[in-house]
Amino acid sequence: MSEEKKKYNVDSFNLDHTKVTAPFVRLASEKTGRKGDIVSKYDIRFCQPNKEFMENGTIHTLEHLVAEYIRDEMPNIVIDFSPMGCRTGFYFTVWGDHEESWIAERLVNVLKKVAVWDKPIPAATEKECGNYREHNLEGAKEMAKKWVQGITEKGWNCYK
Repeated sequence: MSEEKKKYNVDSFNLDHTKVTAPFVRLASEKTGRKGDIVSKYDIRFCQPNKEFMENGTIHTLEHLVAEYIRDEMPNIVIDFSPMGCRTGFYFTVWGDHEESWIAERLVNVLKKVAVWDKPIPAATEKECGNYREHNLEGAKEMAKKWVQGITEKGWNCYK
């Protein structure tokens, strides 16, 4: 008798984290709304699952920088860019269905800017941010550089 694998409601819980190679961009889910609108959620993985993770200040700063500047790169389609609880990456939600490679190209453009960021972190004051003291710009720059290098060398696909 074969052991049946439980199917979870959350897509990432069904991903075999031992078989993927970070960094990557992966379409996690696609939903069609009542009016026919398509919403796509991507797994943007920075760290190898169960081998490494980002510290809170790094992930917080990446979230501020990418969430702000991805909207310049992809006007009118970005819904959300939010960190994963496991601190290995982000979920990126957009309107429409887009190739993973197209999403990766846009993120490369933004993360190249993050890798050399030399301005203040946007919205990082007590008035604008719920945890303004916990940022790590140097960590965010290093993680951005690592992601761009990894995607450039191996491509966006997590199963290579």
